[in-house]
Amino acid sequence: MLEIIKEPWPWYVAGPLIGLTVPALLILGNKSFGISSSLRHICAACIPANVSFFRYDWKKEAWNLFFVFGIFLGGIIASLFLMNPGDVSVNPNLKAELATYGITDYSHLVPTQLMNFTSLFTLRGFITMVVGGFLVGFGTRYAGGCTSGHAIMGLSNLQWPSLVATICFMAGGFLMANLILPLILSL
Repeated sequence: MLEIIKEPWPWYVAGPLIGLTVPALLILGNKSFGISSSLRHICAACIPANVSFFRYDWKKEAWNLFFVFGIFLGGIIASLFLMNPGDVSVNPNLKAELATYGITDYSHLVPTQLMNFTSLFTLRGFITMVVGGFLVGFGTRYAGGCTSGHAIMGLSNLQWPSLVATICFMAGGFLMANLILPLILSL
């Protein structure tokens, strides 16, 4: 049984399980699925400043903090007990392309040649980690939510802004992966 849990689940099992969180949250508590709002709740709870964006009753949204903590705890449990000791499975064509950029280590979830503390002080590392992180955070705030909130919750509720946001997320991802990332990796 434990071996089944350790293996990657196919899309037709994992997708519906993730999708079922939407009606479960709506039916059980009239709650919306999303992760990015939890940072706002944490800031509202911890920052005593008089910033209008953080002045609201964050305690009504405390369930979201428990939800995010559960995701965090699940990640820790999975990394300690359910990790596959082998290398991450990567398409051979992608491996060949990444090898031209010096990325050959697939023993972790993220290539160590790209994401490590010393590479943070290189131009390539700074762009991928700091600038990329800023753009993800800015885009999440600008779009009014993250990919999970819009693509899973918003689309299932037939919200037009979520459709637009999801299309933009996908277009941005394709643009980044196929045009911009190769330029950054060649630095």
